Amino acid sequence: MTQMNRFTLALETLAELPTGTRPDGAEPLVGLPNLSEVLAEFSPLPQQALFLGIASDGLPVLLNLRDPIPGAILIAGDPGSGKTRMLQTMARGVDLLQKTQDVKYVVLTRRPEEWTPAESFTNCDGILLASSPEAADYLGSLAKWAQENRNDRQIVLLLMDDLEALVAAGESHQYLRWLLLNGPGRQVWPVVTLSADRANHLRSWMEVFRTRLHGHLENMADIEWLTGKSNFSFKHLVPGSQFAMREGNNWLPFWLPKI
Repeated sequence: MTQMNRFTLALETLAELPTGTRPDGAEPLVGLPNLSEVLAEFSPLPQQALFLGIASDGLPVLLNLRDPIPGAILIAGDPGSGKTRMLQTMARGVDLLQKTQDVKYVVLTRRPEEWTPAESFTNCDGILLASSPEAADYLGSLAKWAQENRNDRQIVLLLMDDLEALVAAGESHQYLRWLLLNGPGRQVWPVVTLSADRANHLRSWMEVFRTRLHGHLENMADIEWLTGKSNFSFKHLVPGSQFAMREGNNWLPFWLPKI
């Protein structure tokens, strides 16, 4: 049996578990493959590909960082749905796949302690408290770099854990909004998390996100705020381990490997 078939069978088994028997919040779920194992199996991946997860067919879900069309990325879900783990999966994938001179990332978060030990994040340009003056200064300097960037081929992932905390800081709104709207076209990719129950409080910010990854969601009103539709359900997604992204008119569920 090939490695890919083992991935497929394991993921299908997890997907078929009755909701009541799933170890909600367990990190990670038993049966999920390791990230390093997954990346080794599918290497070499396309250059400057951002790894998001594994689809139910066992194949990797990727984002092309040289194509700005998807725009800024929003990761939304209920508390405990795995939003921070999604960011950490992206970061670790960059560490394992990319050279620092090609792709680096910075983390803005309310909980820097969730990103320790910092030295294990080899492509990381900094882990900053989202509400700190240092975070505001970094956004300003990054926006300036992006505006002036013409020949530098380096890509910067701007991983921001909790949009509400960044908006509440208030000191860097103009830089944050500019990066969300223009960053991917200037080699800066903003990836932002948001607790789903706060989406209707940040209406003016929702329109800037072209790509949205959704974790477990219970409240249908929250789903409608985030998707504009009332006929989707994300209750079946496993908290902490499973997300979905739009693929045409449908939603593609995928799993986060163990880090």
